[in-house]
Amino acid sequence: MSTVCARVRRGLLRRYRQVPRTEADGTFNLRRNTPRTGLIHSGVCGCCGPLRPRYKRLVDNIFPEDPKDGLSKSDMEKLTFYAVSAPEKLDRIGAYLAERLSRDVVRHRYGNVVIAMEALDQLLMACHSQSIKPFVESFLHMVAKLLESREPDLQVLGTNSFVKFANIEEDTPSYHRRYDFFVSQFSAMCHSTHEDPETRTRIRVAGIKGLQGVVRKTVNDELQAIIWEPQHMDKLIPSMLFNMQDSEDMDRPGHPSSPSAPAGGPELEENPGALAESCFRELLGRAAYGNMNNAVRPVLVHLDNHHLWDPNEFAVSCFRIIMYSIQAQHSHHVIQQVLSHLDTHQKDTARVRAGIVQVLLETVAIAAKGSVGPTVLEVFNTLLKHLRLSVDFELGGDSRRNSAISLSSGQRGKESEERYVQNAIIQTIGFFGGNLPDYQRAEVMMFIMGKVPVYGTPCHTLDTVKIGHQGTKRIQTMLLSSLIMVTSGFKSKSMSAALPSTFLDPLFSISLMEDSELRQLVLEILHNIIDRHDNRAKLRGIRIIPNVAAIKIKREKISKQDVAFMKKHGQQLYRHIYLGCKEEDNTHKNFELLFTTLAVLTIELANEEVVIDLIRLALALQDMAALNEENLPMWPRCGIMALVAAYLNFLSQMIANSAFCQHVSKVIELRTLDAPYLLPEHIFRDKCPLPETLEKEDTQLYFQTSELAECLSGPGYNSERLSIPYVPQVTDEDRLTRRKSFVDTISLQVDIMSSSLPDKSQLAEEITFETLKKAIDTTGLEEQERERRRQLMEKFQKAPFEEIAAHCESKATMLHDKLAQIFELTIRPPPSPSGVNLSSGHPQHQSVPVYEMKFPDLCVY
Repeated sequence: MSTVCARVRRGLLRRYRQVPRTEADGTFNLRRNTPRTGLIHSGVCGCCGPLRPRYKRLVDNIFPEDPKDGLSKSDMEKLTFYAVSAPEKLDRIGAYLAERLSRDVVRHRYGNVVIAMEALDQLLMACHSQSIKPFVESFLHMVAKLLESREPDLQVLGTNSFVKFANIEEDTPSYHRRYDFFVSQFSAMCHSTHEDPETRTRIRVAGIKGLQGVVRKTVNDELQAIIWEPQHMDKLIPSMLFNMQDSEDMDRPGHPSSPSAPAGGPELEENPGALAESCFRELLGRAAYGNMNNAVRPVLVHLDNHHLWDPNEFAVSCFRIIMYSIQAQHSHHVIQQVLSHLDTHQKDTARVRAGIVQVLLETVAIAAKGSVGPTVLEVFNTLLKHLRLSVDFELGGDSRRNSAISLSSGQRGKESEERYVQNAIIQTIGFFGGNLPDYQRAEVMMFIMGKVPVYGTPCHTLDTVKIGHQGTKRIQTMLLSSLIMVTSGFKSKSMSAALPSTFLDPLFSISLMEDSELRQLVLEILHNIIDRHDNRAKLRGIRIIPNVAAIKIKREKISKQDVAFMKKHGQQLYRHIYLGCKEEDNTHKNFELLFTTLAVLTIELANEEVVIDLIRLALALQDMAALNEENLPMWPRCGIMALVAAYLNFLSQMIANSAFCQHVSKVIELRTLDAPYLLPEHIFRDKCPLPETLEKEDTQLYFQTSELAECLSGPGYNSERLSIPYVPQVTDEDRLTRRKSFVDTISLQVDIMSSSLPDKSQLAEEITFETLKKAIDTTGLEEQERERRRQLMEKFQKAPFEEIAAHCESKATMLHDKLAQIFELTIRPPPSPSGVNLSSGHPQHQSVPVYEMKFPDLCVY
């Protein structure tokens, strides 16, 4: 036996002389000749214990006899120095530490487990080399071992080590490392339901920190893009939202578990809700273009599963965080996701849909300040579709809605809930449009106006046949209300760009509706567009303004573009103001808005020619109320008189004509004494006494055309045009808007006269010598014809060109319509008897060419 031992010693000494000593720690590098069992110290004197590898002995030395003493600092420094000097041994050090830690966990030696993890952390922080990757695998294996345990302390310990590892920036990416287990485990910790509140909070905080570590370790690594896949996002995002939601519930006043927030309350890092929000913001901030849908979809699913749309405070808060965290150019992705989600919930209750619309409102409000991409019109199109559905549900036109309403809710409750949805949609449309730049806002205005249903015009988007007149009116009111919000604050340099014909024509068609509310909305839209200097607040309320200069009206010189606009559309504006004044259902607000319209036109678009036209319009309104050819009640007639007085008082001071001002003031003073019901301060107050008749002969109470013309006879104004009474142009708009127009009135008179004429036999019996004498005597007819021609020539000589052109254009339009009807009848020849087919028992007429038709001999010449 002694001989064998001697031989072994001699062999080891021989190999010791051949192998060079390492400068760092005096160990031997046996390279190929050294067994893989480890290193041999210079003081080897035996064949068993001294052959234990040095890294194992260094690892063993860091563990004290009593775990309470903690990690041996000097021995840890030796192990660190050894690992830095021989980085190729890191994988073996890590494997041995993992082996010891697994054994200590099983044997519940938690003190040694803490020491092992502390040693691993120090080695991770100290070693940065290519050889650290195999060591990381051992490290992650140990962290997973701790997270799998049921001890909260070990789970927190493993999470803290993982967070330290996540903060290390590796030089090269890892091609094979996956974090699926850690995502699942940390997500489970975020939903901890431990009995002890403090322990539950610790576990949840640790889980959120772990998820934050996974995010930091993976989102910047292109090789770890798999973290953005749905199976991982479906665990990450709901875990964060769960803690954010739970934190809001705990902080809500009156909650039984709500903390009293003492002076020594928990810090931000120990608050699961605040930490989850921070992690949520960080994740969204790192989301790339292609990952936005996967990041937003779990949020919507979580809100659905937990019924957080009603009430929707948490949903609104979540999407505010999303919109402020993501990059601005990705905002349209979020809007598209919410719009699609709204489509999937169109059968849900009104409260749920309103909650989603309010979230969309918050989303577009933030996105409108940045880039919204190509979804501007898509947003409005989807919202208009849901507006139409909401009106249909409110009116009970869709049986599908019945399944989404509880049986206990009544019809009135359903209507109020649907109004809640409609108001939310209107606010969204208006707020979104109001925050767009002017060039996009003009496009949106045109888009919304194209969706407003108008009688007689096609509307392909909103089918108004099924919802009837009441539903159509509701949609018109809501769309016009949204237009008011969109046009609020709209400043256009040119009226031609702000009010093109494609926008102005349908808007004026709505202004002819027999509904005072719709007419009010149209006037408010016009105010928003025309009033570019915000003078409406100073003109609020129809009244006799004693000193216009005191209210400090802001105005600029009218531009050439605006002059051209008034020449083109001025007569159209005057006509709709005139027709709007003579509606029987006008209220105090209608007259206030009409006064503001006239005043704003004077401030923004009036030159000398427009001033004359506006005075002619005011005098025509006065004559209409005095003569009462429309058979209006007394209150609207007095309201028109008060409107004319208020406007001419304002106009006289705006043009600064002293003679004009004196005449207007004189008439107002006389009305104050003798006819206060003709002034706005009296007629628009409650219980104002009304006269039985308005005497036209009392000229002192009326504004006289001759005196006004004399006041404006100086340079600058063509006062001769005042002698030409204003007559609104005749168009087909009245027929399209279901109101009586001049053409309809004439047609009605013709029908009445033709129906009241006696038959031919009665006419033959009534012919006498006197009737024949009157028929032969044409003196009176010639005088009437000469008078008519004189008036016509005077009109063409003195009337403005725009009015003449509009009159001729209206006649040409009527002629064109009649010719079109005639051509429609003549272009298709009537069917002949030879073209009748009696197949299937029903006669079917076939068109026969004219040259093949057979006419009777008497018809051919």
